[in-house]
Amino acid sequence: MSDLFQYIPLTNPTAQFLVILVLILVAPAVFERLRIPNIVGLIFAGILVGPYGFHVLERDASFELFGKVGLYYIMFVAALEMNLQSVKKEKGTAIGFGLLTFGIPMAVGLLANWTLLGYGIVPSLLMAAMYASHTLLSYPIVMRFGLTQRRSVSIAVGGTIVADTLTLLVLAVVAGAFREDVHGPFWIGLLLRVVFIGLAIVLVFPRICRWFFRHFDDGVMQYIFVLALLFLGAGLMELAGMEGLLGAFLVGIVLGRAIPGSSPLMNHIEFVGNALFIPYFLIGVGMIINLGVLLSHPAGLLVAVGMVVIATFGKWAAARAAQSLFHMDAADGQLLFGLTGARAAATLAILLVGSSIVLPDGSPLFDEAITGGAMLLILVSCMISPMITDRAARRILLTSSDMGQGGQAESRLLVGLSTEEEAAPLMHAALMLSLPGDTPMSLVNVMNEDSTELRQYARKVLTEAASIAASANVEVHTQYRLSVNHVTGMTYSAQEQDATDILIGLHRKRRITDGFFGHFAPDLIAATSQQIILYRSLIPINTLRRIHLVVPRKAEHEPGFHQWADRVAAMAEKLAIGMDIYSGHDTLEALRLYWRRTHRQVYADYVNYSSFQNFQPMAAATRQDHIVIIVAARPGMPSHEAAYLSHLPEQLERYFSTRSLMIIYPSSHGDAESRPKVLAIS
Repeated sequence: MSDLFQYIPLTNPTAQFLVILVLILVAPAVFERLRIPNIVGLIFAGILVGPYGFHVLERDASFELFGKVGLYYIMFVAALEMNLQSVKKEKGTAIGFGLLTFGIPMAVGLLANWTLLGYGIVPSLLMAAMYASHTLLSYPIVMRFGLTQRRSVSIAVGGTIVADTLTLLVLAVVAGAFREDVHGPFWIGLLLRVVFIGLAIVLVFPRICRWFFRHFDDGVMQYIFVLALLFLGAGLMELAGMEGLLGAFLVGIVLGRAIPGSSPLMNHIEFVGNALFIPYFLIGVGMIINLGVLLSHPAGLLVAVGMVVIATFGKWAAARAAQSLFHMDAADGQLLFGLTGARAAATLAILLVGSSIVLPDGSPLFDEAITGGAMLLILVSCMISPMITDRAARRILLTSSDMGQGGQAESRLLVGLSTEEEAAPLMHAALMLSLPGDTPMSLVNVMNEDSTELRQYARKVLTEAASIAASANVEVHTQYRLSVNHVTGMTYSAQEQDATDILIGLHRKRRITDGFFGHFAPDLIAATSQQIILYRSLIPINTLRRIHLVVPRKAEHEPGFHQWADRVAAMAEKLAIGMDIYSGHDTLEALRLYWRRTHRQVYADYVNYSSFQNFQPMAAATRQDHIVIIVAARPGMPSHEAAYLSHLPEQLERYFSTRSLMIIYPSSHGDAESRPKVLAIS
């Protein structure tokens, strides 16, 4: 064992990089099981292998290089993912909240750091900047619940831009104050340079980006070009005398419109960042943290706990003030607090800069107690923020009376065709499910290997389907594509066609070991947020005589409620058949009221049903010329019931194996830009 320790810390580059890759691979998986965010897990991994842990690695020049790259990258991606379209409606209010969520934590933090924690004015100011910044770590939660268009969410996004920009300005000014030859003309020149470079980034960079994208469509070239703009913006800010973080953040904001969230380029940007740059940076941050100081010195632990309490109170006070001033209800105020409560990117940036500033007496501006306190602040805030956001989002969904108008938004149906046998049934079903507001229907055949025979077969399947649509005077777009697998190809086709609904055939069991849904459908449901419709036709759809619709309780509170309700109503209206609806009382009443306003030609009997784990009573009412439509639920949605969904395949196979069947997984997003990204290469 002693012979092993003589090689530590590792100096061989191959061994060093291997350790980093193992940490990036293992740490998130381990800490995820402990319900600790990945960002905190990677920082802890850095603590363990760093000089203040087991000293497996030294924080050498590679960590300095990747640290700066990762720091710029994390600020860039954070800005890039902000939904600026939703901010425009609440521009004035968002700016007001940004000033509140920056000013209140800043003022409270500066006073508390100075008087209670006993730090000088400069470290107190920079510590307060940690409290004032935040990261939209829990934004994916509001995306999942379809709340991205909600007023409080738009205000939070706009406030984040304001607060983080002001925070980075404070950081830049404090860092600039420790430069040599700082005097009055320096500050005037700094201001002029920053304004000039900021205007250049805002006005020139988007035009350059659009020109490049129009002339070069290669994904690798586009990615390298975006990285070049990122580091050009950061470098120009450093040249002006400011921190490059401000330039990276500004570039991310102005390029957001040119890089849609659902585009392959955005997937590449997130993939490379999440796989290498950002984890490398977070591990490097952990290597400079000495938690032993907190454990061995009660005063240091007191400072750390004090920082967490002060920072949390500041953001809570800002959210409550905004709730009162902007006349929002308690749930929206809670949502504001949840969205703005997490600290990550800007806090880490301030920590690194503060630790690198050396005072005249040779000591760092941030002592080890502050460094440990910043780590504790990141840990606690990244755990609390998602919980508060999730709770507020659920409360809003369950209490909101705004059910929307439904049937008004533009929609597009994408039909996935793999075999000639399913072309006709799926196309006829698509025609019955289509809505007046649908844009041209998309027909897609995905191949996972390239050959002349497969291309000819795909063309034949699509031609047959298109001819069925043409006979009904419906415009369609056809596409066959090569992809590494069918899920990836279908997902990218849906993104490219801006599809809101995906219709595919339900898996048909060929072996006794096959699952009810097969492999393709579950993977597609997990990879997309669009509404997925699985269809199995045992008789022609135009010969059906009745629909049996099963809806889980609380489905009316989900973002995809109107979408599937419109599709099912359109099918019933076109087929001129009645329906039996099975659900809980509140859900039935919501569906009845909605269809009364939007689909007056729907005729249905509403059955208060509670046996969701036993479909036998309902199965007894079905006939061979009936179709059973099951509305399922995605994890995390209000209507998701594990007991119901876990028994669903067994129930369907037992009671409806001889019935036509349609299974709908409703959409889990409220707008196209908020769809989750798919990290795969087509």
